[in-house]
Amino acid sequence: MKKIILQIALCSTIIIIALTGCTTNPVTGRKELNTVSSDDEMKLGLTSFDQMKKEVPISKDANANAMVQRVGKRIAEVAGKDMPNAQWEFVVFDSKEANAFCLPGGKVGVYTGLLPIAKDDSGLATVLGHEIGHAVSHHGAERMSQAQLLQVGGQAVGSLTSNSSQITQTAVAAVYGLGGKLGYELPHSRAQESEADKIGLIYMTRAGYAPEQALAFWQRFAAYNNANGGSKTPGFLSTHPLDDVRIKQIQEWIPEVKAQSTGSTLGSQVIGK
Repeated sequence: MKKIILQIALCSTIIIIALTGCTTNPVTGRKELNTVSSDDEMKLGLTSFDQMKKEVPISKDANANAMVQRVGKRIAEVAGKDMPNAQWEFVVFDSKEANAFCLPGGKVGVYTGLLPIAKDDSGLATVLGHEIGHAVSHHGAERMSQAQLLQVGGQAVGSLTSNSSQITQTAVAAVYGLGGKLGYELPHSRAQESEADKIGLIYMTRAGYAPEQALAFWQRFAAYNNANGGSKTPGFLSTHPLDDVRIKQIQEWIPEVKAQSTGSTLGSQVIGK
């Protein structure tokens, strides 16, 4: 058993080393694993967005559409150098879900359920900057690459324990699976969310919005979460940072982001009810 544990440790070390690089995040400079080509990533984003526009109703609310186009254009202008081949498109989907996303290729969707929480241009800029930050960072491709590598690691562990008893094989497989989930997948997912938060803060500030308004948005979003039951998942098992952790991080980043950015801030424009 001791030999098996040492072999697993070796496999884990190899996996961790493999996860340290390949590409560099254009904003934060973080090294990322990415085995998905840019062309394949963009094709996946364009295809998924076209399919979604066929399946999900698109909002006809003039105010909502104008707001998303207005803010989206400003964020896209400052993010463009980090996504030079983006085919920007901003669509408002008629859904009560409080969510938004940006697919590879610059395809951005905003659900109408998010807009009352966003409240104004600055709040929406917080969200769009965050979601575009995910796309700029190729977080989706990175997660796909991680899954592929972890699968290879699981197969290696299975091979190493093939001559052991069934009880040992089952126990090792369970430990490896839990270790991969808690030790890497979930923490890295939370790290991606935090990275997108910081990139979003940078983008909204460069676009002329006051970064302090990001705090106001996340505080509103935390209140929305609490009003809807909140998340009972412990922080170490969550794919997203807890609301209070996220707010604290943003407070710490604001002075740094403001010092690196220039230009005046824009007045907030509140969306009509």
